[in-house]
Amino acid sequence: MRHDDAIVLDGFLDEDTAPSDVHETTARFRLIVSPSDDRADETVLACVASDPLLARAVLHELHQGDRLRVTGYLRLPRTPDQPVRLHAHRIDFLATAPLLEPTDPDGTGAAGMPDAGEETTALADGGLLDRHGVYVIYRDPDTGTACAWSPAGAWVGGTTDTPAAIQALIDTYEHRTALGEP
Repeated sequence: MRHDDAIVLDGFLDEDTAPSDVHETTARFRLIVSPSDDRADETVLACVASDPLLARAVLHELHQGDRLRVTGYLRLPRTPDQPVRLHAHRIDFLATAPLLEPTDPDGTGAAGMPDAGEETTALADGGLLDRHGVYVIYRDPDTGTACAWSPAGAWVGGTTDTPAAIQALIDTYEHRTALGEP
């Protein structure tokens, strides 16, 4: 393939990565790509990193929700039971998932939420991380509530027990920030 045939996609790592072989010389991962803030436009694309150094970096340095720029070649399936795959030859790390960032020394979390101590990093392990456009949504399985973080890692404020109310929290946050309020 010619080098100018490569495509470049920005997206979020959908879930933890997986090795394709026992020696970890290749890695599989999924990338959530969205051309707009509308969730209906999102696509989950299967990716593979075949370069051993890149595969090890994918397996040991990236986490669910990290924002990435992946450059590679799109491979169409040869049979109906195979997925379309992006064969990555370069991955640029753009941003850490908001819920996995360390807390600030002044007692506020990196996402702008009050410090939850050890629970801050446990959120991603115990609940469900999801996307709502460019926003990260955390759903707590114990309480049934959800809260959201902006692409910059700011907590949008409030929690809700209904998925439909997430959009209202985001709308309120965007209105506040547009007016210059914290």
